Amino acid sequence: MARERLSVPERREALLRAAVTQIEARGAAALRIADVAAELGVSNALVLYHFATKEQLVAAAFAHAAEQDLARLRKLLGRRTTAVRRLRAAVRWYAPTGQAKGWRLWIESWALAPREPALREVAGSLDRAWKEALASAISEGAEAGEFSCADPAAAAWRLTAFLDGLAVRMTAYPGALARATMLEWADAALARELGLPALPSSSPP
Repeated sequence: MARERLSVPERREALLRAAVTQIEARGAAALRIADVAAELGVSNALVLYHFATKEQLVAAAFAHAAEQDLARLRKLLGRRTTAVRRLRAAVRWYAPTGQAKGWRLWIESWALAPREPALREVAGSLDRAWKEALASAISEGAEAGEFSCADPAAAAWRLTAFLDGLAVRMTAYPGALARATMLEWADAALARELGLPALPSSSPP
């Protein structure tokens, strides 16, 4: 059977998806160009044609996965409802119990970034974009009088730091905490940052 002919963007997309799959299975440090090639049944040379080094491939794969999660975050924060409801939906999606797909890749990037400048630059840029999206939604809610927050940017930093730390623990030790406990903690962290005693019961679960 003749191999399906893909355009250059389609081939690059396929390589990135394969790299994400292999990183999730093996870890970024153990990843080989040959693993990605084997995933798609192509040659090592084809992978290297699109990504000159393994480091470039890992950075691009991380960006591919993280940008998809970032787009979903922005969609949640862009809903036409109150800022509190939008933020709670985003936090619960972003928390370790949610549907975000990039946790393992983020953890891999944190481990490798100190030694790999390309990955550090990509991860840093995307991390700032996450915080800016949350800070913007917090600013909107504060300006609308839904809650009080003197420093939305700092609130976004503290909130993501808490969720990041929880995610690292739960990825390393799955099942250590009940899902209900993590959701309760995520809600409580958000309420603290918004200056609310608790989130309104009408907020989405």
